[in-house]
Amino acid sequence: MEAVEGRSRWKALAAPLGLLAAGAAGVAFVGLVSPYEAGHYPVCPFLGITGWYCPGCGGLRMTYELAHGRFAEAFSRNALVFVMLPLAAYLWGLWTMASWRGTVVRTRLGSRAAIIALTGSILVFWVVRNLPFGRALAP
Repeated sequence: MEAVEGRSRWKALAAPLGLLAAGAAGVAFVGLVSPYEAGHYPVCPFLGITGWYCPGCGGLRMTYELAHGRFAEAFSRNALVFVMLPLAAYLWGLWTMASWRGTVVRTRLGSRAAIIALTGSILVFWVVRNLPFGRALAP
């Protein structure tokens, strides 16, 4: 019985560990293939159509800088995504532990207030980085 339980625990970790592996592979790829060189990655469709930065613009360059250990430069490329990384890591950790234990993740981050706060933060960042006084937030 214990062997089956142990095996099912590891099976339950397949999704969180798969996501971790995919994320690590993506970071490794971006770390090796510079987004600063033209032609390696497509232009952001929103930027290409409107000329304005979306909330994700600069994310590849931020990832590249993080992969090379340049944290200040990474922050300057996309401050919002940079600040959200610890939250994403925390949520991934909760998901992994819950999967291992066979429980459900319980957090207030899925509450209506948290979702409104996150959405509002993204929208404010999106608008401000495109205004003259918010140019420091542009990638």
